[in-house]
Amino acid sequence: MIRKEVFVKEQGVDMALELDGELGPTHYVLYYQGKPATTARISPEQAGWHIQRVATLKSYRKLGLAKRLLSKIEEDARQSKVAYLTLGAQDSAQGFYTKLGYQVVGAGFLDAGIAHHRMDKSLQIKEN
Repeated sequence: MIRKEVFVKEQGVDMALELDGELGPTHYVLYYQGKPATTARISPEQAGWHIQRVATLKSYRKLGLAKRLLSKIEEDARQSKVAYLTLGAQDSAQGFYTKLGYQVVGAGFLDAGIAHHRMDKSLQIKEN
């Protein structure tokens, strides 16, 4: 629901790109006042997790919900001893991810006709 509203209706992304297979990625949803507001999906890759399709419904933006959701994903990644997080950030969202500790890696690319850059965050694994 959130991805359809944000990516398909707002940004004009083809709905086919928003469909996950049966054995697809793990989905995170953050609820605000009992309603789904923010979502993301993760897929394991090598020693890291690939975060994709981060989206917040328009009426819930600027409340810090995506930051909270990404913090939860990072917490889970650390508990799972994941070495890094990676994502394809829309260029308009690079500042947001930079504030969370992500760094641009490599040249830009288009995803669904929208300019993106790969951004990574190294996770220091704390030994007990």
